[in-house]
Amino acid sequence: MKITKREWKENLVYLVLWLIMFMAPILTTYVRSVTGPHQSFQWHEVMGVWKLYAIYLLIFVIHNYLLAPILIYRNKKALYFTSITLMLVAFILYQCHSGPMGFAEGPRGPHNPMMHDKEMAFGGPDMDERRMHGEEDGRMDIIDFEHGSDTLAMDPHAGMHHPPFNGRHKPEGVPPLRMGIDDVFSIIVFLLMLGMNLGIKLYFKMDEDAKEMKELEKRSLEQQLAYLKYQINPHFFMNTLNNIHALVDIDPEKAKETILILSKIMRHVLYEGDKSLIPVQRETEFLNNYIHLMKIRYTDKVNITMEQPDHMPEADIPPLLLITFVENAFKHGVSYQKESFIHIKISTDDNRLKFFCRNSKQTITAGSLEKEQGGVGLANITKRLNLLYGDNYTLDFEETPETYEVLLLLPLAPHPKS
Repeated sequence: MKITKREWKENLVYLVLWLIMFMAPILTTYVRSVTGPHQSFQWHEVMGVWKLYAIYLLIFVIHNYLLAPILIYRNKKALYFTSITLMLVAFILYQCHSGPMGFAEGPRGPHNPMMHDKEMAFGGPDMDERRMHGEEDGRMDIIDFEHGSDTLAMDPHAGMHHPPFNGRHKPEGVPPLRMGIDDVFSIIVFLLMLGMNLGIKLYFKMDEDAKEMKELEKRSLEQQLAYLKYQINPHFFMNTLNNIHALVDIDPEKAKETILILSKIMRHVLYEGDKSLIPVQRETEFLNNYIHLMKIRYTDKVNITMEQPDHMPEADIPPLLLITFVENAFKHGVSYQKESFIHIKISTDDNRLKFFCRNSKQTITAGSLEKEQGGVGLANITKRLNLLYGDNYTLDFEETPETYEVLLLLPLAPHPKS
């Protein structure tokens, strides 16, 4: 099975944490052996702690590779919490049966840190006896650490014998599965460890999901932009080819010129349309070629003008962005019954492009197909502007019974230096 990059990172975090856990007892024992008087490095103490950690490591492996994926990747909450409950019950039974984790059988066994601490507190293991005096009741308890259970402590006032402290003793009559404070502490560590494991797994899962969502959004955005780019009316190409066909017999030279201009338009759509940004100069040349072909269709009754600077700035804009407004101007602004006009002006100022188009309006019946298509084209260009610029652009429409105006202000992207 191929391990993903996310799984590598996640497993590396677990490895580092467990290495720190298992190295800590070695470091602690070493420091104590160096700084403490008459102390030596005790490997049996380290092994005792490792034995305790090994049980938690086993629980972690079961949870990380078997139980956590059930909840995170399959979302089977009932099965997960049932499994966790059963594992917790088994852990509690083991705890109560074997005693507090980390304590050995004898009072001075190698795995009994509590007795070791008491020996260190009262002068070390060389003393034969430890005597502790109770000032309030005058009782003196004598504990022989060397012989453990052979010595009893007596209370002269109550006449009762007290068993010596041996680190594992439980009073008579107590059920063998009774939980002590160490058992409760172990259960808390158990739950915290599983919670930490679940938190790390969820973090990496959410991070992976966020990256996948970002990639999906990027692909969706690219698809939307690709769809919105190619909004040039196919009727334009059809009408242009019909015009060329008519010019072949009437004016062959003009027909050749028209074919050449049409090829430039198609080349721009096919090769420049796939790019995110193109120079402003190329986009204005594309508009000029489009207008040149459209003039062939109409008589002198249609006044078509386009103004632009002689030298455009070295800046970029998205391709096929302005053609929709020009298409709509020809579609809805030209009438064969009366004089019509289309005036287009492009200028630049302070790293912004200003596009202005004003055209006459022809009479359109309600529900006209062309009117509906024009509305869709403007809706599409608005969506594309929102995707590309957010709020950093201006698009205004002004309509009167006789005219229609469009004003578009766009920020220009600096042209990369070659």
